[in-house]
Amino acid sequence: MTSTVPNAVQHTDAAAPPITMFGPDFPYAYDDFLAHPAGLGQIPATEHGQEVAVIGGGLSGIIAAYELMKMGLKPVVYEADQIGGRLRTVGFDGCDGDLTAEMGAMRFPPSSTALQHYIDLVGLQTRPFPNPLSPATPSTVVDLKGESHYAETIDDLPQVYRDVAEAWSACLEEGADFSDMNRALRERDVPRIREIWSQLVERLDNQTFYGFLCESEAFRSFRHREIFGQVGFGTGGWDTDFPNSILEILRVVYTEADDHHRGIVGGSQQLPLLLWDREPQKIVHWPLGTSLSSLHDGEPRGAVTRLTRTAGNRITVTDATGDIRTFRAAVFTGQSWLLLSKIDCDDALFPIDHWTAMERTHYMESSKLFVPVDRPFWLDKDETTGRDTMSMTLTDRMTRGTYLLDDGPDKPAVICLSYTWCDDSLKWLPLSPKERMEVMLKSLGEIYPNVDIRSHIIGNPVTVSWENEPWFMGAFKANLPGHYRYQRRLFTHFMQDRLPEDKRGIFLAGDDISWTAGWAEGAVQTALNAVWGVMHQFGGATDATNPGPGDVFDEIAPVELPED
Repeated sequence: MTSTVPNAVQHTDAAAPPITMFGPDFPYAYDDFLAHPAGLGQIPATEHGQEVAVIGGGLSGIIAAYELMKMGLKPVVYEADQIGGRLRTVGFDGCDGDLTAEMGAMRFPPSSTALQHYIDLVGLQTRPFPNPLSPATPSTVVDLKGESHYAETIDDLPQVYRDVAEAWSACLEEGADFSDMNRALRERDVPRIREIWSQLVERLDNQTFYGFLCESEAFRSFRHREIFGQVGFGTGGWDTDFPNSILEILRVVYTEADDHHRGIVGGSQQLPLLLWDREPQKIVHWPLGTSLSSLHDGEPRGAVTRLTRTAGNRITVTDATGDIRTFRAAVFTGQSWLLLSKIDCDDALFPIDHWTAMERTHYMESSKLFVPVDRPFWLDKDETTGRDTMSMTLTDRMTRGTYLLDDGPDKPAVICLSYTWCDDSLKWLPLSPKERMEVMLKSLGEIYPNVDIRSHIIGNPVTVSWENEPWFMGAFKANLPGHYRYQRRLFTHFMQDRLPEDKRGIFLAGDDISWTAGWAEGAVQTALNAVWGVMHQFGGATDATNPGPGDVFDEIAPVELPED
C-alpha cells in the first residue's frame, strides 16, 4: 500500500519472512504456537469439567473461553452487552441486511498473524480496506487550511507532502533504528530485537510522540510537523497521538500495523460470534458437537457486578441477576477501568502495584458516524475535471477522516462521514446522531460544493462515541510517557508464580493489557497468555515441542526498568 506518509522502509524481497505483531516487547511467535499440531497444552484428567469464569465476551474473552473449552475446562462467560466487544458490526434500519457499519475495529494488518489464525479457522474472508492513497482507494483528497488536493498516489500531492514523508522516514532511522529493528522482527531474531528495544525503552519511555519529532533534525520545520499531524501515515492523521508515548507509535510502525489493512467481509463481529457457535473437532472431555453456545444454553451470563476473593483463594463472581458463583480461576477481559467503577471489587484481587497500573491506564476517545447511500456515486466522473466525484477525505475540518465503502457499482453503499479520536471525538459528544450528520455534511459540502451527498442518503445515521459507552468508557489504551512500567505489570500478570499465593487465580487479558492496544491482535495474544496461565494453575502443561508464552517467559521477558 502507498500510504499518505509511507513507512521508512519498503520491502521488496519476496523471500523475506512476513512481519508479525509479536514484538518487540515480547517477541513470542503466537502464530507458530497456534499452528502447531500438538495444540496449546493439556490439563490433568482430574480437572476436566472444572468451571472457569471468563468475564467479557469480546474477542479476547471468546478466544480464551474457546481454547479453555478445547482443553476440557468449562468456561462460564459473562457479558454485559453483546458478544463482540469492540468488534461491533451494526445494520441500518429499513435497509438491506448486507449493508453494515463497523462501529469498532474495521481494519486489520496482515501482521496480525494470530488474529488471522482465527479468521481462517471460521472461514471468513478479508478484502483490502480503503485507507488514504491505498491501492484499494480510487482517489484521496487532502484538505488542509481550506485548500484541497486530489491524488491517486502520493506523487500527485504537492512536494511538501513528499518532504513530510521523507522527514518521517529519516526521523525513524535517526531516532529509533527503524530498518535494523524491522529486519530483526521480520527474521524473528530475538537477541537482536531485545538488544535494540531495551536501549530504546530506557531512552524513550519519558518521551512523547511530538517530542520525538521535535528532537529530529528532519522535523525542524513546524509546518512539516503540522502537516504530518493532520495527514499522518497509513491510516490518516496522528496528531491526536502526539501526547502519547513514542514507544506506542514505534510498536505500530516497526510491525507494519499501520499498513496493508484489510477488512472482514460481512463485518468483524462475525469472528467472535462464529467462535461462540463453533464445534471444534479436536476437543478434550466434551463430546463432539460441544460449543461455547451449547455450554451456555445459547446465551452468556449477564453483567458482573461484584468480584471478591474468598476462602481457599477462590474468585467469587456476582452477576446482575444476583447469582453468585465461585471459581478456582477467572479471566477478566473487560476494560480495566470497570474494575475501579462499575464492578464492586475486593482490593485483595490484585497486588497494589497492579491496581495502580490500572488506575493510571490512559484511554483514547473515538467517534464514528456512518450513513447508508443508494450507490457508490463517488465513482462518477466529474465532466469538467475527469476526477472522481468524491474521494476518501483527510481534512482539518470537523470530519477529519471520511471513508467510502462499497460492494460494487450497482449496490447500496456506506459512507463513514467521520472517524475521529480524542479531542476531535469529544467535540461530537453532546450532539445527537442527526445533529452530528448535519455538521459533517456541512464540512464536506465546503470541500465538495458541487456534490449533493444528502440526496443519496437512504437511511438514518448510526454513530458511536466509545467514551460514552458504559461498558467501555474509551476506545483503547494509549500509554503516556512514563507508563512503560505500568504496562509491563499488566502484560506479565499471567505469570502468577511470581505473585504472592493470595493474589493468584484471576488473569487479565484484552487489548489494553497488551503492548498493541487498539489492535485485535493484542486481544488474541493476551487471551492466549491467560489460557496458558489458567492451564498452569490447574496443573497442566504444554507439549515439549510447542512451548507456550509462559514456558519461554524468562528468555524473552519484557525489559524491566528500575523503579528507584
